[in-house]
Amino acid sequence: MLFNKTKRIQYLGFNDVWFSVVGILILSLSTDYIFNNSFQSYPLALAFYSWGASLIVTICDWLIIRRILIFLRKKYPDFRDDVKRIVIFFLAIVTTILVVDYVGGHLIEYVYRLLGKNANYFTQLKVLLPVTLVTIMIMAIYEAMYYYVRLKTSIRAEEQTKQVMIQAQLDTLRNQAQPHFLFNSLNTLRDIIDQDSKEDAKGFVDNLSDVYRFIIESGNSNLISLEKELKFAKAYIHIQSERFGDNLKVNWNIPEDKLLVMIVPMSLQLLLENAIKHNIVSRAKPLIINVETKDDYLVVTNKIQTKSTQIPSTKIGLKNIEQRYALITNKLPEIKNDGIQFTVSLPLLKLSDQKKNYANTNH
Repeated sequence: MLFNKTKRIQYLGFNDVWFSVVGILILSLSTDYIFNNSFQSYPLALAFYSWGASLIVTICDWLIIRRILIFLRKKYPDFRDDVKRIVIFFLAIVTTILVVDYVGGHLIEYVYRLLGKNANYFTQLKVLLPVTLVTIMIMAIYEAMYYYVRLKTSIRAEEQTKQVMIQAQLDTLRNQAQPHFLFNSLNTLRDIIDQDSKEDAKGFVDNLSDVYRFIIESGNSNLISLEKELKFAKAYIHIQSERFGDNLKVNWNIPEDKLLVMIVPMSLQLLLENAIKHNIVSRAKPLIINVETKDDYLVVTNKIQTKSTQIPSTKIGLKNIEQRYALITNKLPEIKNDGIQFTVSLPLLKLSDQKKNYANTNH
């Protein structure tokens, strides 16, 4: 422990070399001053000799107490054991000082007598109390450092655990969105097969494979640029246009300076998909969807043209988007339905908008 830096940091919380050197000097000088005040009472040479004796006793105290400290931290490493460990450590400090200073005091007394000086250690036992208090205060610094390091480590571990949990939730939601897209695409393919030629169905499948290639390439991202999301959404609309022709129209109004902001992947595509799925798209009632940016939001609006019969739905789309945004940021989507128009506003994000626990989950 004395020479292994890694173990010192592991059990003490920091590299205590200089702390030990300074602490021993302070404690030895304090002890010498309390016991003998050598530098005031004796000639300089004898004063250094006297202080040297105190220094030896202090080094013994320090190393023994330090070893006990490490032993107790290894035996009682958990926060719940702190009270027990500190009480035992306090008793160990008192016991060590009484034993070591008693023996050391007798040795100092013997040395003084050899030098022709009078010394009565027993009359000075009462000064062990301030020595003990000074030692406890210095050792409290060890405890404070250890507690701080453990607390910081515990907080870091908790943050990492939260990040892992958030990432798992995001992965689940992202993977949920992809089958949702496939589910609705297969419904579209079924309608094409029923209504159009096999060639149209083949063309749809070819375009669908291109879209899925994009999903696979960006599938591990929890946030992507608006530019990439627009590219994906336009590819999706291109597929739907093969089915609906001019009956489906999307007005894109996105300024170039917004293309690099971030957005949740597949969120825009899911909104377009929901609009097509839940509204009439026909020559008599063409569906017009407006996609634009307002302030720091991507706003998707369509006139409500409710179908008389609804196709099967997984009920995932909007909920999926809301949950993913809630995990990533405090800025949440806004949904408005006034009976005439249905509007969803998706927050456009910056890195600084991310929640702290989410900040390291991108991959």
